[in-house]
Amino acid sequence: MNKINIVNALSIAGFDTSAGAGTLADVKTMSALNVYACAVITAVTAQNTSGVHEISYMPTNFICKQIDTVFQDININAVKIGMLGNSEITLAVKESLIKWKPAHIILDPVMISKHGDYLLKSNATKTLVDQLIPLSTVITPNIPEAAIIIGEPPAENLAEMKITIKKLHKKMTNNSNKNNKWVVLKGGHLPGNEMVDMIFNGENIVEIPGKKVHTNNTHGTGCTLSAALTAFIAQGESILSATEKAKLFLTNSIIGSKNLRVGHGYGPLHHFHKLV
Repeated sequence: MNKINIVNALSIAGFDTSAGAGTLADVKTMSALNVYACAVITAVTAQNTSGVHEISYMPTNFICKQIDTVFQDININAVKIGMLGNSEITLAVKESLIKWKPAHIILDPVMISKHGDYLLKSNATKTLVDQLIPLSTVITPNIPEAAIIIGEPPAENLAEMKITIKKLHKKMTNNSNKNNKWVVLKGGHLPGNEMVDMIFNGENIVEIPGKKVHTNNTHGTGCTLSAALTAFIAQGESILSATEKAKLFLTNSIIGSKNLRVGHGYGPLHHFHKLV
């Protein structure tokens, strides 16, 4: 029997009590992909499939302590960042990551939940864009998030997505280091049955096509994609290959969600669909 080398990854995100998104979705995704998942909690939400009812943010010194404690003991191959909530937490996470210098940082710029609840305070957007996006290896915004980041109306077609993704990349490079900076722009908000995502490294835009799966079980799709991307990158996949595999895992997790019966709103994905 061949020995499998299981690598480690870290999720820095909020805690969703319904387990559809946030750190629990990240841990399930990474575990399903044979990666050992650690987690740092930035906030705890009182949340179910119908909405986010309350949020309690962790103290920044405790968030930094969580990060330090993990890195002091565990070799982390890649870090995924999700919900941060406010400027203070965003800056604290940035300083901790500068301190520990992980090889790969995958940032899902979580701003608004599936139900329309704001998960990043409006005055924290600039902090995220100016401080954390340039530190990241990969960012994975959807079209509405991308519009907020670049300060322009949302893209309405593939041509506008190409313009948006180039502007996003400029935000990452901050007119300085352009090496190993990638944007994965998710196209699920465009109309129609096609599901075209784009990936851009400053040179070439690659379209990753797919079909939309029509279901209400879409809670945590952004978390799942970025966590899967983190898992594959941690395992040594190229960014492009990792993105393609992450999208396939996401699609199959959405399809597999038909076997779940969780809540009455936007249901979760089935991260362990291969076990069915």
